[in-house]
Amino acid sequence: MAYSSLRACVGDLERSGRLVRIREPVSPDLEMAEVQRRLHEAQGPAALFENVEGSPFPAVCNLFGTLERARYLFRDTLERVRRVVRLKADPMSALRAPFANASVPFTALTSLPKRVRKGPVLACRTAVDQLPPIRSWPDDGGPFITLPQVYTEDQDRRGVLRSNVGMYRVQLAGGEYTPNEEIGLHYQIHRGIGVHHATAIRRKEPLRVSIFVGGPPAHTFAAVMPLPEGLSELVFAGMLAGRRFRYALRDGFVISVDADFTIVGTVDPENTKPEGPFGDHLGYYSLAHDFPVLDVQAVYHREDAIWPFTVVGRPPQEDSTFGKLIHEIVAPMVPQELPGLQAMRAVDEAGVHPLLLAIGSERYVPFGERAPREILTIANAVLGFNQASLAKYLLIVAGEDDPDLDIDDSAAFLRHLLERVDWSRDLHFQTRTTIDTLDYSGSGLNEGSKLVIAAAGRVRRELGSELPGDLRLPEGFRDPRLAMPGVVVVAGPAFQGANRGSESAERLADALAEMADAESSPLFVVADDSELATRSLRDFLWVTFTRSNPSHDVHGARSSVEHKHWGCGGPLIIDARVKPHHAPALVEDPEVTRKVDALAAPGRPLHGIL
Repeated sequence: MAYSSLRACVGDLERSGRLVRIREPVSPDLEMAEVQRRLHEAQGPAALFENVEGSPFPAVCNLFGTLERARYLFRDTLERVRRVVRLKADPMSALRAPFANASVPFTALTSLPKRVRKGPVLACRTAVDQLPPIRSWPDDGGPFITLPQVYTEDQDRRGVLRSNVGMYRVQLAGGEYTPNEEIGLHYQIHRGIGVHHATAIRRKEPLRVSIFVGGPPAHTFAAVMPLPEGLSELVFAGMLAGRRFRYALRDGFVISVDADFTIVGTVDPENTKPEGPFGDHLGYYSLAHDFPVLDVQAVYHREDAIWPFTVVGRPPQEDSTFGKLIHEIVAPMVPQELPGLQAMRAVDEAGVHPLLLAIGSERYVPFGERAPREILTIANAVLGFNQASLAKYLLIVAGEDDPDLDIDDSAAFLRHLLERVDWSRDLHFQTRTTIDTLDYSGSGLNEGSKLVIAAAGRVRRELGSELPGDLRLPEGFRDPRLAMPGVVVVAGPAFQGANRGSESAERLADALAEMADAESSPLFVVADDSELATRSLRDFLWVTFTRSNPSHDVHGARSSVEHKHWGCGGPLIIDARVKPHHAPALVEDPEVTRKVDALAAPGRPLHGIL
């Protein structure tokens, strides 16, 4: 359906039974965020808060709370967008099926941004402190915009078709920001806005920034979509919305006239202030660091404006739906962009960027014993591809070894890899490199390491479904538990500095080297709490891959270095204990939980939903 506004979308969701109204006052300080988290966990409806304490504007959440609802929002346009992407992936398909693809050029042409003189968002103006001050987690540094569309242009090559629209978090207040005059603008490495900011610094000019909030839901989704080179986010937004992206110019700023709110301002290239902390998608707080400051010049809004928001936290959250929908759309592009790559998936349960799974072709040497060759070439390409470059652990296997292997089945993928991996050969480290800005397991902000584990060939071992019978743990290690076949998690002593931490892990490695049945348990993980880490596959993936830095935290029994290649002859060990430099994990406020429980009591708006 071609929604012209967020309010039209809200009305449609309500008519179809996909939205609930909350008319009583609700605090934007932690309470609304917990409602959102619990609605998402319950696979519940979207929610419209009509009475947001401290703000004159209503707010809506959980619009994309389920994949079914996201598909519903784009039910009239999603297939058309898929056809465009498929044609870009395989241009010859236009010749094979000319009638099926005849509308594609028309789709792109009619989706070009349209400049207008006026529009709904220009009807009113307000101040930053009137916007819903939604704070999601107890230690957040202030209220944040969590569904922004941040628009910038390259100072060297201006124009809407060469712009960048991304979803970068925006801190509205708190810290050292001057109220109503300054807001914080945070972006991670490998983002288009970073290129624009670098150009502004080189030119010693302020960077003009427009922040759109709301509008047709396609505009929000376009801000997170990793698009093929040459396809503008504004064109994509028009295709998915079924309606051209309309914009106006005011005082040199681009304004999305269909947005519910637009904040405009400039970034002084040299001005930064501490932004954060912020509860983020790895399940921890990203701590306060210096980031650019936006000097606010104006805040526009529609007369009937609604403030959309979500909550970021340990996956799965609402942004997990974005990832699933993105995968559905861009999957045909994978073989085109990365030849030989059959499938890849960032593992949501592990915080997205810490763990990437991939299946590739292994055709380089089709005779003799199979070994990773082509998939290593593919792995290097993956680590240079768009946001996949942020992967910390990349696990890649050969599709020929099991054509039915499902990339979406993490447990089956891990079993397949562990049955075949050769720890003396198949570990490939990149040290002192960049990792996700939000990942605090490394040696500094944006600094850490990567590990490619590439497995191909015959089955080498049968994975044990019980703990090894001759397992003898050294002093300080306790409570071994099986996470899955072949994977043992043990509780270790508290990590006390890099040297002592490595020493204790090496003591475990020495003990495992004495096991006669080592082959059946090729992977050991050291955690602070082995019961927590083995409660579910989700918990295991989160603990293991968010709390370890490969270069520092991977150890192994009978390890050796041969011509600068590290490997081991016995079980591999991943030290996933909490380290002193790690960020704290996200924990909800019990008092807020009780207040939200009350909203689900009989006669209250969320009864029967939460």
